[in-house]
Amino acid sequence: MKEDQKGLAEPSEMTGFKDLLRKNKLKVTQPRLRVLEIISAKDSAISQPELEKLLGKETDRVTLYRILASFEEKGILHKVFDLHGTATYATCSHNCSEHKHEDQHIHFICSSCNSVICLEEISIPPIRVPKNFALQSVAVNAVGLCDRCQS
Repeated sequence: MKEDQKGLAEPSEMTGFKDLLRKNKLKVTQPRLRVLEIISAKDSAISQPELEKLLGKETDRVTLYRILASFEEKGILHKVFDLHGTATYATCSHNCSEHKHEDQHIHFICSSCNSVICLEEISIPPIRVPKNFALQSVAVNAVGLCDRCQS
């Protein structure tokens, strides 16, 4: 994400966030825009407590929970659990929708700093389940040291 001198998203990027909300039939609100801005600026998944800290008093906890839940439901974000069992959130691919998540990729979790990074270039092969089973999601995590923790 490109930021201006004040650390805010550029107007074209903010327009993209507004379009994304409208496409998903979500009301365009400042808290929703701010959450999208923060998450898109990160190079790793972000937890709800970290988001809450970055938002400060501008968005209360209940509103943040609702935003995250609606974004996940609409296929805007996907949830990944870190090594401590804390839910972290990352943006979904453009192919995701309310009815189908297509974030079938590996997540790298750093065993030192606990960062969660989507490895979108490494796809998970289709998983066949037995007859009369319904697959809802697949989670594959790779654990190791990220580039920052190895230095």
